[in-house]
Amino acid sequence: MKVAAAARPHSLARRLLVPLAWIWLVGLSSAVVGGFLIARDAAQRAFDRSLRDEASALAARVTWSDRGPLLDVSRQTLELLAWDSQDRNGFVMVDIEGTPLAGDGTVPAPRYDPASLQQPLLFDARYRGEPVRGAVFSVTSPMIDRTVSIVVVETTTKRAALVRDVQLAIVLPALGLGLVTFLLLGWGVNRGLMPLTRLSEDIGLRELHDWRPLPLQRVPAEALPMVERINDLMLDVQHSVALQRRFVADAAHQLRTPVAGIRVLAQELERELQRAGVEPGQPLLAALLGSTQRLSRLIGQLLSLAGSETALTLQGEQATLDIVPMVREAAEPLVLQALREGRQIELEAPAGPVPARAHAIWLGEVVANLLDNARRYGGPQIRLRVAALAEGGAEVVVEDNGPGVRPEELPHLFEPFWRGERADLRNDGGTGLGLAIAQEIVERLGGTLHASTRPEVDGMRFTVRLAA
Repeated sequence: MKVAAAARPHSLARRLLVPLAWIWLVGLSSAVVGGFLIARDAAQRAFDRSLRDEASALAARVTWSDRGPLLDVSRQTLELLAWDSQDRNGFVMVDIEGTPLAGDGTVPAPRYDPASLQQPLLFDARYRGEPVRGAVFSVTSPMIDRTVSIVVVETTTKRAALVRDVQLAIVLPALGLGLVTFLLLGWGVNRGLMPLTRLSEDIGLRELHDWRPLPLQRVPAEALPMVERINDLMLDVQHSVALQRRFVADAAHQLRTPVAGIRVLAQELERELQRAGVEPGQPLLAALLGSTQRLSRLIGQLLSLAGSETALTLQGEQATLDIVPMVREAAEPLVLQALREGRQIELEAPAGPVPARAHAIWLGEVVANLLDNARRYGGPQIRLRVAALAEGGAEVVVEDNGPGVRPEELPHLFEPFWRGERADLRNDGGTGLGLAIAQEIVERLGGTLHASTRPEVDGMRFTVRLAA
């Protein structure tokens, strides 16, 4: 019986990929932000350098006379300074009090700073309603004690456009490269876990009683101790199961002889009593004979169970066979017995062969156990049907019109020695092992055995499916 699986935990790949993804995201974000800031600052420094150069160039054109400072700038220089396809430029010459002496008097001029005598100083302001970047450079007359400042401003259109270009040039390639690296990261994690995936698939494809050690050739070093421990556990379980099977088989063999002797003695005692005309002991003797018959059948079932567990482990004993003759041969004795009891077993099988992977002896044991169960607990009408499956393989169905079982009893039908409430109330001679043996054999053959009720007739249906 399969146990319902618990909620599936997170996979190892996910446990590895999530922290790596966070590291990747932080690294990618840091690289993008860092690259953007570096590129932006470099571009800003280039624009600021050009602005300082313009202020220095204009300051070099300042001349001094008796009338005061003059700005000697040609018309071409002024046009070149003012012309720009994107940005608006302006300049002004002011004295130390901020009074305009030349140029555009609306150009914003910062307060005089002595540091501007050494090199142009940069500032931010607004000019004609627009944000501007400006540079101020102060010069002092070598002959008279007088200082003037040259102020040059420029709007920030080109700067903003450059920032957008830098964003596109860095962010878009970074996102594309980041996606590729993330996919490669996931591929690398999955590839690294591939040996564990193959190991899991190997375990999932194994039969119920396949206790072979798991291969260690491609197991990662980190998982090797766990796999070795699993192999040791499988060997321990295999040894324990083998001891259990041997005990059952040995016990059954040891019990068979004395039970057979008791049965023979009881039969001889019955004949002696009949010859002597003794009647009072007959009911007790009949009960003794019935008990020995049930005990003998139980021993035979235990031997069949142990035999199926041992013999069917050899895959070479299985082959693709026509199962119709096997089913007919196994059903004939039970058909005759059912007729003597007033029951009828109807066999439905196609005229042609029905191939399936089976065992010549043990499939007959399955059919015999299912029919015997239907004969004991089913109704007077029993149907045995054999059919080929469209997808390949075969199906063997045993149906009866008896009282069936309650739905809550269905999961217990294949448990060893479970006989239900009805069986416990009857001296039917059953052992509670027939269905367990049938399921054991079918699973060893690589098939399935399913039990269901028949609500339309209050009966049972047992379906055996065998692979091709």
